[in-house]
Amino acid sequence: MKLALCNEVLAPLDFAAQCALARTLGYEGLELAPYTVAAQPEAMTPAQARALRAVAADHGREITGLHWLLAQPRGLSITSPDAAVHRRSVALMRHLCELCAAFGGRYLVHGSPAQRYLHPGQAPADALARATAAWAAAGEAAAGCGMTYCIEPLSRDQTPLVNTVAEAAAVVRAVAQPALRTMLDTSSAGLAETEPLPSLIRRWWPSGLLAHVQLNDPNRRGPGQGAMAFGPVLQALREVGYDGWLAVEPFDYRPDGPGCAARAIGYLQGLLEGLADHAPSLAPTASA
Repeated sequence: MKLALCNEVLAPLDFAAQCALARTLGYEGLELAPYTVAAQPEAMTPAQARALRAVAADHGREITGLHWLLAQPRGLSITSPDAAVHRRSVALMRHLCELCAAFGGRYLVHGSPAQRYLHPGQAPADALARATAAWAAAGEAAAGCGMTYCIEPLSRDQTPLVNTVAEAAAVVRAVAQPALRTMLDTSSAGLAETEPLPSLIRRWWPSGLLAHVQLNDPNRRGPGQGAMAFGPVLQALREVGYDGWLAVEPFDYRPDGPGCAARAIGYLQGLLEGLADHAPSLAPTASA
């Protein structure tokens, strides 16, 4: 398992400075929010994405994937009954799959709670059907680009649509597109799920439906800055054979972005070293 930092934590810095600080702190990768590197993500070209990939490579870092996909431009919605709004939203999702490949990333995480809400008078079933159609289109585009597109379950205080791993898995199974998967955000899962996260991981990971992990405390701060114990979470991920990226994604930066990022990686590296030193080697669990 390798540690990446969600780059909006360092948003006041230019991208080269973000890469330099990530290297200094020990993060091997940066997970990008498109709006932080392009004022108009829909107009960004693959050539521009490749240029940023080269900047990261110059610092020995990787761009691991994309998240917070629909924050810009304003007015997007995958649940909108307005056909034009829905088309623009899906078009950006498809475009971001192409950009992710140009960045050198491997996955996209679809959270974007403000763009998946119930519109006035809209039935939940209608919103879910429209969102599912958008995710199916994104899964198709991701497959064509060699990417994985992850539906992010988010807590109910952020969106009424797809709050648990089980709900996201139901959408993934209904679409039946191998490039469309779900993932684990520990903050939202800590608020929305009814079972402890380690048992949730052990129960769901063998299904093959989960493809990524973001680490944050339910209080929206970084790992180690709240009540959640991440040691058992990392142990469960090790047991199921997860060897992908662990993306640190705080929202409440204490004392500030760089300080929060530094504290999180120190805490997590200590836990990971403890697992490596004291736990036996375990073979990966086969996906269902």
